[in-house]
Amino acid sequence: MTDPMESLAQRVAEGVFDLLVNALDVNALVRRVDLNAVLGQVDLDTILARVNVNELLARVDVNALLDRVDINALLNRADVNAFLDRADIEEVMRRVDVGAVVDRVDVNQLVQRIDMDTLVAETDLGAVIARSSGGVASEALDAARSQAVGLDQFIDRWVGRLIRRRHPAPAAPKALLAAQAEP
Repeated sequence: MTDPMESLAQRVAEGVFDLLVNALDVNALVRRVDLNAVLGQVDLDTILARVNVNELLARVDVNALLDRVDINALLNRADVNAFLDRADIEEVMRRVDVGAVVDRVDVNQLVQRIDMDTLVAETDLGAVIARSSGGVASEALDAARSQAVGLDQFIDRWVGRLIRRRHPAPAAPKALLAAQAEP
């Protein structure tokens, strides 16, 4: 059996403890604590050295964290110009599938957006006609010259046959041939 005095002492201690806890103003006690002084005594390096970061991160619900992020506010704070200055645009363009981009373009819708009246008003039709007709005229002149040379050669061959020339005629008059031969 236990000593009755020990049992009495146990009951008294429990009663005193209950009285003390009930009488204690915990909020007032906490207000009196100087947290800066307490934290100044804490060695955070030692505490962090004992933290298992992988285990800590395994407990983080990233989706719940991302749900709390305001993406628009984040993007408003981003300096897009600084980002573009750092981006390698040439590398980005090499990765673009131009064929896929063009396939997505609705050409009919694009053509419908063209203001034909403004286009015609802004176009120098005289210059366009001059350029295109100049090209046609140049091609026609080249064709005529080519045919004239062919006709000249044809006539030269027939004249040579008529006068029974034994050797082909020179390519140019003798005076021109002599001038070309001099350095």
